[in-house]
Amino acid sequence: MPTVTIVGAGPRLGLAIARTFGSRGFDVALIARDRERLERLVGTLAADGVNAAAFPADVLERDALVQALKGAADEFGGIDVLEYSPASANGGGTLTSPSETDPSHVQREMEFQFYGAIAATNAVLPAMRESGAGTLLYTTGAGSVVHVPKAANVSTASAALRNWAINLRKELAGTGIQAAHVALDVTIAAPTFYGQPKATADQISPVYWDLHATDRDKAEFIFRR
Repeated sequence: MPTVTIVGAGPRLGLAIARTFGSRGFDVALIARDRERLERLVGTLAADGVNAAAFPADVLERDALVQALKGAADEFGGIDVLEYSPASANGGGTLTSPSETDPSHVQREMEFQFYGAIAATNAVLPAMRESGAGTLLYTTGAGSVVHVPKAANVSTASAALRNWAINLRKELAGTGIQAAHVALDVTIAAPTFYGQPKATADQISPVYWDLHATDRDKAEFIFRR
């Protein structure tokens, strides 16, 4: 069976993406730092008839992340789809406007969003190149594509990931590998941040399947309500 690996798997969007792919015959590998939460998600997916396994790792620990991806590939015979969507590293901490931002405010977000995505991609891309097939999907908040001055530190890292992902897509043209960016201009089960509407994870997750299966000509999808 083909395999989707979700980095940053959580109980909302990560679970919904897992169900979307799992219901279409994919095995599911879940990567996040909380082992107990991952095991609960594996149990939930098993109840839905989806074959899933947990590979705990923190995206800030590069070696552990790479080993988790290797473990997933070994377990399932390869990784066909990589989806990277860890929650913001900000964790309710300081959000800074452009004039308030110093490098330290941006660095952790860069480590979490951007550098983690690069490490994950480098771990799976050689096998995709060898097989001539694969899908790489990267998720950010709306700050990657719209102006959110009060969260400049977070948006800076998001925009860097977006730019890199779209350039990666151009580099991979003609190889059979899809790379695309998803920007979420909504909130999921949370208070609105700057007036965005809310959406459910189940409303969003089909976008990822479409980018993999039917919309491989698209470099980006901005989810709005």
